[in-house]
Amino acid sequence: MNCIIIHGCPSDEEKAMNSETRTYDKHWIPWIKKELSSKGIKTETPLMPKPWKPDYNRFKCEFEKYKVTEDTVLVGHSCGSAFLVRWLGETKQKISKLILVAPWKIPDKNDEDRIAFYTYLIDKTIKSRVKKIVMFTADDEEDDGKKSVEIFHKSLGGKVIELKGHGHYTLGDMGTEEFPELLKEILD
Repeated sequence: MNCIIIHGCPSDEEKAMNSETRTYDKHWIPWIKKELSSKGIKTETPLMPKPWKPDYNRFKCEFEKYKVTEDTVLVGHSCGSAFLVRWLGETKQKISKLILVAPWKIPDKNDEDRIAFYTYLIDKTIKSRVKKIVMFTADDEEDDGKKSVEIFHKSLGGKVIELKGHGHYTLGDMGTEEFPELLKEILD
């Protein structure tokens, strides 16, 4: 078993990479990587190219440097979820688990990059190639985030877990880097 975690897309370059932390080192991602690694599970957290201006083909080029097998767990946060669902639909890859954390599918109306990134049909046959699908949302997630979960769940099915007070699953919303509920879903 291995795990690959795809981070979200910050609104601008400064948020993506400040002097201290890069996008893949934010929120719960370092904690979950440390926990999985301590259990002997190889965990990759690639830095996607220019995530503040997401481009599917650039993401795909970076992502495909990592080995995905039928024993792989894929975890996406926010726009990382949208990327993984599109990639799985295009490649028809079989995997062990797909876990979407605060998945996002609704672009801002004036953002050409995000419109191109989010506007695709979800391949409903993904659910036949993934042993387990889980989606995390929160009672205080934004309306478009809640609508996004509905869109993904309608197409893919799976289990939806709604946690209280987790917002968009960022450090600021959660108030902690620890995410034991995600760890449990990966290990189950």
